[in-house]
Amino acid sequence: MSLPLVLPGGWLSRPQVVEFCGLQTARQRARFCVRSASFSCSAARFQPSQITAVGFVDAIKRWRLARQGLSSGKKRRVYCANPVIQSLEGSLWVKLALYAVFAVMTAIMVLKASPTSFFSDQPIKGPIYGFVIALMALVMFQVTLQTSCRRNSRVVLVLGGLILHLVVVKILMTVVDNQSDLESYRFLIIPYAMAPMLHGVLLGRAAGSFSTVFVSFVGCLFVPRAEFLDYMILSLVTGMTAVLLSNQVRKRGQLLRAGIYSGCVTVALSLILGKPGIASSIGPNAMDHLQLLGSGSGAAFLMAVITALFISGLLPFFEGVFHLTTDISWLELSDLNHKLLRQMQLEAPGTFHHSLVVASLAEAAAEKIGANAPMCRVCSYFHDVGKLKKPVYFIENQHDGAENPHDSLTPTMSALIIIAHVKDGIDLALKHKLNPRIIEVIQEHHGDSLVYFFYRRAQEQKKAELEKVNRQLENPEDLPVVDEKSFRYPGPRPRTRESGIISLADTVESASRSLRKPTPAKIRTMVEDLVRAKINDGQLDDCPLTLQELAIVKESFCSTLRSMLHSRIDYPKDKESKDGRNEDRATIVPRPADATRGGRSVSAA
Repeated sequence: MSLPLVLPGGWLSRPQVVEFCGLQTARQRARFCVRSASFSCSAARFQPSQITAVGFVDAIKRWRLARQGLSSGKKRRVYCANPVIQSLEGSLWVKLALYAVFAVMTAIMVLKASPTSFFSDQPIKGPIYGFVIALMALVMFQVTLQTSCRRNSRVVLVLGGLILHLVVVKILMTVVDNQSDLESYRFLIIPYAMAPMLHGVLLGRAAGSFSTVFVSFVGCLFVPRAEFLDYMILSLVTGMTAVLLSNQVRKRGQLLRAGIYSGCVTVALSLILGKPGIASSIGPNAMDHLQLLGSGSGAAFLMAVITALFISGLLPFFEGVFHLTTDISWLELSDLNHKLLRQMQLEAPGTFHHSLVVASLAEAAAEKIGANAPMCRVCSYFHDVGKLKKPVYFIENQHDGAENPHDSLTPTMSALIIIAHVKDGIDLALKHKLNPRIIEVIQEHHGDSLVYFFYRRAQEQKKAELEKVNRQLENPEDLPVVDEKSFRYPGPRPRTRESGIISLADTVESASRSLRKPTPAKIRTMVEDLVRAKINDGQLDDCPLTLQELAIVKESFCSTLRSMLHSRIDYPKDKESKDGRNEDRATIVPRPADATRGGRSVSAA
């Protein structure tokens, strides 16, 4: 972000601005910035990353261009992560420190367990067991969850959730030990599903299963020796039930249902294990035991429901803090009444329809290979939002018979406008605070591919000019320079499976509009050629899609396109006599529009 310039009455006076603009070298300008009292005073109002001579020079240049009427004086928003946060996210030392704190805290909690706990008579042995279990858990965490929890923020989420779960268990165990009338409810008031459900919803089944195993093993050290196995069985079964039921949750009501089912499992297992004993319900004190059984079951259900409501209510908080997005949030973001999507419907209807078709292609393909289908749908809606800046320059928004604005532009300028829709999309996404994953897809969906249509046109124009030079009709100095880099998108290339799928779907949908009389064979050939061209151009080199997954994606594209570009039978016409003359009158409904009408070139996608 550049340091803005304010004229008289602001940070720099007019003589200082004139002096700065008259400097020729960067060194002179840097010295001016250092010795300028106004600059140093005003710089205190900004972050250190904003106070750079380069940013100051850039602000001066933009102001001068704006004064001459050659610039609006504005600058696109640029998406970039905080370098400090990025360094902390990937720091090995930070991860090792988190591991050490986790192991030590686990040992301390076992040491401070209640007097009736498993190792109450062996105060040294208990913490050692807890520390060893924590170390083994960290090894399993590093091996099995390395991909999904590579970032240190994910490590904090997982390990912090485990510590929080164990603290709650320890507190409840201490309360039960201090109040003898709650002894019968010992195993019924523990939130077995808290950490497993939280990690299962946010990070998937693998993280949820890991949490279930760890909190079960360590939690056993908080209970009396005679109830060791009972607690382990209850914790493992209830936790895994919550993980399985909370996987790919798309409605908040599903979390409540998972909590209720977890409560049912807790009650059923408690009865089977005799906690409380069901046999005591028959006898002289049967009513008292039935009352105890009912209140215990109610406590188990209540705790499970409270756990589910707690996680459901705090889910947006965890998503915002740890930069995660669940399927629930993706479905909320898929509302087509979003301000940008409504604007696209009105100002760029062709782009809006293109985005809907890309969303259908990408979502179907993502479901086939196990990728995040809701994310593909939402990101596809917004991937071309940058075309709102200049919608008429894209073929899908041009009406039949209307003048194409590219006819009066050079190929280089046309390519510049086409390429700019990526930067404009990032600017609009940041302005409307869209999800960071959407912004990444906007950046990556074209990679650094070539705007082939205008590149070929530039080559043809250069060839025509070269022929004129050979006939000595023009000077060689007037030959246009055709640099391939000027016709390539800025990148980066797709780096996730979802981004790669959307990139392929965007290309395939654009090309399908140019098919004449589409047939299954033509569709398959087109999809194969386009995907092969992407691979040969290196656009999928950074994408984790495998060849097997690409084959499934291609098959999904073919199937979806066949259903979209299907043909229809001709509707019959009735011949009636009117005033002695035969006339043809169309009946029923008019024939649907040709699917290839208004086709667009791949380069303008």
